[in-house]
Amino acid sequence: MHFITALLGVYRAEIGLVILAAMFFAFVRERYSPTVIAVVGACAYALLGMLDEKSLFSVFSNSAPLTVGAMFILSGALIRTGVISRVADIIMARAEKHPRLALAEVAVGTIVLSAFLNNTPVVVLLIPIMFKLAQATGYPVKKLLIPMNTVAVLGGCLTLVGTSTNLIVAGIAADQGMAPFGIFDITLYGLAGTLAGVAALAALSFLLPSDPPTIDGENGGGNVQDYLTELVVPHDSDLIGREIASLGMWGRSVELLALKRGGDIRRRDLLDEELRAGDRLIVRADGAAIMTLRESGALSLGIAADSSTPSDEGAVVEAMVAPSHPSIGERLMDIPFLSALRVRIIGIHRARHLPGPDLSGARVRGADRLLIAGSADAIRSLRDNQHLIGVDVSRVRAFRRKKAWIAMAAMAGVVLLSALNIIGIGLAAVIAVGLILVTRCIDPEEAWSAIDGDVLILIFAMLAVGLALEQAGSVALMVGWITPLLQSAPQWSLVFLIYFFALILSELLSNNAVAALLAPITIALAHQLGVDARPLIIALMIGASACFATPIGYQTNALVYAAGDYRFSDFVRIGVPINIVVGLAVCTTLVLLE
Repeated sequence: MHFITALLGVYRAEIGLVILAAMFFAFVRERYSPTVIAVVGACAYALLGMLDEKSLFSVFSNSAPLTVGAMFILSGALIRTGVISRVADIIMARAEKHPRLALAEVAVGTIVLSAFLNNTPVVVLLIPIMFKLAQATGYPVKKLLIPMNTVAVLGGCLTLVGTSTNLIVAGIAADQGMAPFGIFDITLYGLAGTLAGVAALAALSFLLPSDPPTIDGENGGGNVQDYLTELVVPHDSDLIGREIASLGMWGRSVELLALKRGGDIRRRDLLDEELRAGDRLIVRADGAAIMTLRESGALSLGIAADSSTPSDEGAVVEAMVAPSHPSIGERLMDIPFLSALRVRIIGIHRARHLPGPDLSGARVRGADRLLIAGSADAIRSLRDNQHLIGVDVSRVRAFRRKKAWIAMAAMAGVVLLSALNIIGIGLAAVIAVGLILVTRCIDPEEAWSAIDGDVLILIFAMLAVGLALEQAGSVALMVGWITPLLQSAPQWSLVFLIYFFALILSELLSNNAVAALLAPITIALAHQLGVDARPLIIALMIGASACFATPIGYQTNALVYAAGDYRFSDFVRIGVPINIVVGLAVCTTLVLLE
């Protein structure tokens, strides 16, 4: 014990670097998640006395992770109120009329959205849209998914709130005594990188693969389940006599497939048709759209043995048809529980394709997922049905479209208040969260689930690691090694060095971990060399985010990698030149303007 204490007293800084090297090795091996490695690393520093209790808990006072969490919630509110879905519907409507022009519009829209929102849900929503645009334009979908992801990542580099990495670095810089960053302080440099990246994508598109995916990325990439359902026009409906097109619900989330009138099913020239009592509109809709239609009550939803069974009362559950169900191969209308219980089937989902020709006539298969509406007693009976698996209350919620303006105003308020330096971005984001919660744009449990806890714990842990390295003298030791090598180097070379060092590490490790680790080292190096730390910190922000050469370089890279069925080499081939072009553009702009 005395030996260990003596060793720590003499080689404290070196031991800190050994632990850091072990963490890097573990990051690269990927046997454990980056969050686990970061937490264990922070604990190791604490156990060895390099990080005392007060210092360890001081990282929780850093505003950056709290701001990141608040921005997650604000993004969740925009999704919950249907804002993002509505934007996607507009894109699809434009794509039907001008598919090639829509590609450019999607690129611009993605950049703008990603500048202010967490770009992960943006990419998730755009993946199925890219598949549809590929069909409309004739472009291979693999030539669209990587470019879409690239502009989303570049868009996140335009503002301080565009990525959690930017907020982490800005928070550390503020704690180190630097002047606070404004929301648009990095915009000019991010814009230079974005323009260069888009130009590189256009020039190097021949490097993108053109073979079709071997998996169903359109449905699997975005985790959105589409259901077949029917909308029934009641006999006393105010919609009778109106054209189907005037309903205003058609788009990406709700697609009209056919009109069932009497015993006939029509599939062409439907939008100009006038509605009649008893008409059944056969549609494809995602879960959120079905719940929104159900809540509106304008049309009856689904099928029931007793037509008087309401579709807008009681709870909605999801249930999977067991492979042993006796009704396999029979019509859905004839499934026994439908006549035995007072319930409505309001949707059926089948992997990879929709059943048909209509909801009542769909043939039941094992693993079909049903949305069922019914009373509490009926739901209890369904849970006792041995032929239905996983009967539980549906997690899908209706959009709160009437609250959309509040969610948009809250996000706009955060941007304006911080841009005008009225209040800091962290405080503005927290106030906005309070506003959307009290106005019920999003329920509390939904708000907390919108927060990516893994990201926040990783940030806190890496902040603790960075603080331990400072207290142990490891940062000073590294700076002492590097300073003589860079003593005579011009400042512009430091910008390039920091940018590409952060880029290379982030292609292999978590970009948030890299940012939290390099930020204090960069600031200390700038002070030691007597140069302005601000351009170096901006280079670190963008370099740690703008990573395109590997599927693990950024979290949205992995989403596109899976949805498009890419190979690892596909990312390397197009990503390396884009990394170089974007890096040169950003660093050159920093050198010229800072």
